[in-house]
Amino acid sequence: MPAPSNQWIQALGIYSAALLLFSLGDTAIKAATYSFPFYEVAWFRYAVQLVLMLFVVRIWENPTSVRPKRIWLQLLRAVILMVGTVFSCIAMRYLQLAETVSISFAIPFVIAALSGPLLGEWCGPRRWAAIAVGFIGVLIVMQPGSDKMHWAMMYSVAATLCFATYFLLTRILAATDSNSSMLFVSALVGTVFLAPFAYAEWVVPTGFVEGGTLIAVGVFAMSGHYLVTEAYKRESASALAPFMYQQIIWMILLGYFVFGDVPQTHTMIGASVVIGSGIYLLLREHYLAQRASKRASTEDT
Repeated sequence: MPAPSNQWIQALGIYSAALLLFSLGDTAIKAATYSFPFYEVAWFRYAVQLVLMLFVVRIWENPTSVRPKRIWLQLLRAVILMVGTVFSCIAMRYLQLAETVSISFAIPFVIAALSGPLLGEWCGPRRWAAIAVGFIGVLIVMQPGSDKMHWAMMYSVAATLCFATYFLLTRILAATDSNSSMLFVSALVGTVFLAPFAYAEWVVPTGFVEGGTLIAVGVFAMSGHYLVTEAYKRESASALAPFMYQQIIWMILLGYFVFGDVPQTHTMIGASVVIGSGIYLLLREHYLAQRASKRASTEDT
């Protein structure tokens, strides 16, 4: 078995750092929702990203770099992401970080299920079996019908559906629109549309810690997305996807040390089921992609 290349190791390191930043961002969101309304927290997430984007891409020098080519699809993608962010803020206020991330791990299953009708990429019986097992894992985490199921879990599920649709639209747009334009449009839409709702319930930060937490929400989100892009420049998304589940480690540690949350047994069991079926699904898709590539190269020769 060949040793992993330096480029692959670099990509994995960058991707892992991005997952840590996303976990820190979720921690900042949960901490901020104890002092600020959901809409204000969500607004800061996009407003800070918008300001950072202006300086990262130096829009005054090259305004065409953020110009969308498929504006209506970009707007739809941005609105869905914004709604998912608000739902996620509500869920994280009331749930443990380990619970929210365990439910969000269903995103690959939702993407696989929706890829057929939206992209024409239909799943075979093995992948459908993995999807079914994955959703069973989510149900174990949620415990529907019992007193252990918190109402905020439905917001986490709704956020997961939004984020899965967002990723599918990103795949569609990636063929025509730049990453800079997608980041900019999503930040602009979130900042503009959430502003009236945030202003209606605006709470002024009273100290450096509160204000810094709100700013950190946007900084961590923007930095995480930037590092994911850098990782994908070095390695394919399918090769890195199985490592997304390491985020459960960060969420458990941050939940314990910051909020004193100890994951419940059913949460860990459900997360294990979701992670196991998710890794199988991702590896299966990688295998099918490799087989298709070999078949195409054989036909060319």
